[in-house]
Amino acid sequence: MVIQRRGNPKVNGASAIEKKIKRGNAQRQASGWKRTAGSLLWCAALVCVLLTLGWWYFTLDNDVTETLVSRREVLQQPKVFPVQCSEDYENHKRFPGCTPQSCGRAVTDTVVTKEEALTLRQLAERGLSLGGSEGGASILDLHSGALSMGKQFVNIYKYSSGDKIKDIFSKEDFDLYRDVRSRIQRRIAETFGVDSSHMYLTKPTFFSRINSTEAKTAHDEYWHPHIDKVTYGSFDYTSLLYLSDYGSDFGGGRFIFMDASGNRTVEPRAGRVSFFSSGSENLHRVEKVTWGTRYAITVSFTCDPDHAIDDPTLP
Repeated sequence: MVIQRRGNPKVNGASAIEKKIKRGNAQRQASGWKRTAGSLLWCAALVCVLLTLGWWYFTLDNDVTETLVSRREVLQQPKVFPVQCSEDYENHKRFPGCTPQSCGRAVTDTVVTKEEALTLRQLAERGLSLGGSEGGASILDLHSGALSMGKQFVNIYKYSSGDKIKDIFSKEDFDLYRDVRSRIQRRIAETFGVDSSHMYLTKPTFFSRINSTEAKTAHDEYWHPHIDKVTYGSFDYTSLLYLSDYGSDFGGGRFIFMDASGNRTVEPRAGRVSFFSSGSENLHRVEKVTWGTRYAITVSFTCDPDHAIDDPTLP
């Protein structure tokens, strides 16, 4: 199915989306607030604000109104959900044959097999075994070499010797990674009616490992609402390949689209690919993981060749 150019009032509404963006910004700001001396009136107001923010945090994890695809479903055909494009793409240079003319979100279970997903998960586990965040979210970027380490990042290719890297990663691992990326790229192009040769892999593209450990730094706070094209600029299409199963390997951790008329979720399943146009039409967040460990790969694409990155190669 190819996404057609049409609006979908059910999942759009600028004012409501702006409110949700502001809500996410408020949460981000709240985490950095410090106590401030002031009048009794100011203290009372602050208590009210904190109570309100606490209520927001509670409702964020309890306001899923529709499940687009459940973990138990095994899709034989992609599910495609058109939405009206935002104005984000008008504010950037347009690239014929690639810049979204129609927008939406889609889910497929036929691009990557479960066995391939588990092989990639093992790759991630081996790489992350060299480091890992002190908080609940760790990343491994095979392109730049970025690896979470405590409260910071290191370059895994510089941190570990060449011989050690080859004990952890193999040429076959990188070949599979490249092949999977290519298949995802072609499926996105087919769904959105664009030319895959005009799409380019962009950064950040990375493995993520999320568990219920308390956040230690801002990098661990993965749950805030955001818009990929606003956050990263170069993004035009975002995809996620899930490497573990919701409800079996972990609890929480669902991917949530935050629409004006309600939230809509995709439940992760190993081998499932979820992808969407990266503009404001797809405001989203990840639900907090409550138990277990959630593995995924974020694979990002741009239409701008100046922001292209190469597939990773084994040093």
